[in-house]
Amino acid sequence: MQLSPTPLWDGSLSLLTRGYAWLPDLWRGTGGPLARTRLLGRHTVALRGPEAVRFFYDEDHVRRAGALPEPVLSTLVGHGAVHTLDGRAHRVRKQLFVSLLMDGDGVGRLAHLVRARWDEAAATWPGRPRIVLFDETACILTRAVCEWAGVPPADDEVAPLARDLVAMVDGFATPGPRHWRAREARARREEWLAGLIEELREGHGVSPAAVVARHHDADGVPLDARTAAVELLNVLRPTVAVCWFAAFTAHALHRWHRYRAPMAAGDVALIDAFVQEVRRFYPFAPFVGGVAARDLSWKGEPVPEGAIVLLDLYGQDHDENLWRDPYRFDPHRFLDGPIAPDLLVPQGGGDPRTGHRCPGEMITVAVLREIALGLVRLRYDVPEQDMRISLRRVPARPRSGFVIADARPDPAAVRPTEAAPAGLRPR
Repeated sequence: MQLSPTPLWDGSLSLLTRGYAWLPDLWRGTGGPLARTRLLGRHTVALRGPEAVRFFYDEDHVRRAGALPEPVLSTLVGHGAVHTLDGRAHRVRKQLFVSLLMDGDGVGRLAHLVRARWDEAAATWPGRPRIVLFDETACILTRAVCEWAGVPPADDEVAPLARDLVAMVDGFATPGPRHWRAREARARREEWLAGLIEELREGHGVSPAAVVARHHDADGVPLDARTAAVELLNVLRPTVAVCWFAAFTAHALHRWHRYRAPMAAGDVALIDAFVQEVRRFYPFAPFVGGVAARDLSWKGEPVPEGAIVLLDLYGQDHDENLWRDPYRFDPHRFLDGPIAPDLLVPQGGGDPRTGHRCPGEMITVAVLREIALGLVRLRYDVPEQDMRISLRRVPARPRSGFVIADARPDPAAVRPTEAAPAGLRPR
């Protein structure tokens, strides 16, 4: 193949300082089908768009082994995690997550627990002068997902565990204190769960934690206790990370409050559309990455073997060529026409059953729907606070965590009893 041009400058520092704007800024200077730079000295290309999603998630093109840097492994996903595997090893390990997070009634059971724990927490909010929704929701989700998984913490352990699970996400993409808190949190919780894994292997339980403990990999060998702990954390941690979307949902309801009344009245279609627009509009994952498995060509542009390949998630979800008025918050875009495959990618793309797309996306949507319903069924005050969301901070969040006060039930609100329609329809 024709030798690809080698970028002369390294974008690592720019990534740290620009955050979510880094790749969109890089794109604006290209005018071509991909963007080129260097990361940590390695040739790097960035892609976006539904075709790029399919290209990126084809294992013949992009592999995951060796793609994640050590700081991410030691904070966000864990060493030996499913995210680092390819081929049959990945498919067998991935089936573990599919069985827990996509098949059967697991999603419904977890959503039901989130609803119950939210209602319990909200019952304590009337009269309270300061409720930080980000922190409160992290504790609600921690309690619910641990109960669902079969590792329920004692009451006095919920808040410390929630802080650790949040820290693993909050510190993966930054140097300094947040990063070291993330490393310490992961080491602490891997050790805790590894001990539980050993105990669960001796029983015959059917909880998700017990299923992980008894999982056999592609070679027929059980996961060692530490790797099993890593994968159990990869169920707990992403569920608790929905607290980011919870804060964004409260932010959106505050800014575009006209949607609150119809959602509170039980407009199920609008609730679902609102949840999807929160996932599209607000910054969550900036990109995902892999390594070119061989010399490739993308729309006539060479991609050399071993190059880092990035799929620009935030850029794609805000691409004016894919979305009408992409920087306008508009849930109605999800009410007309079928969704194009691999268009909405806040948590990646591809087939979650066989590829590297997050298998917990169904849980994210179901849980966020319960949180949105919980919020619109409340009346609350919003005191003066710093609600700014810096795109330089990865992962981004409202600076205040979104503070409410004196939250109390809204007697006019209605909770829909029917499950949400399966269709997600942007326009």
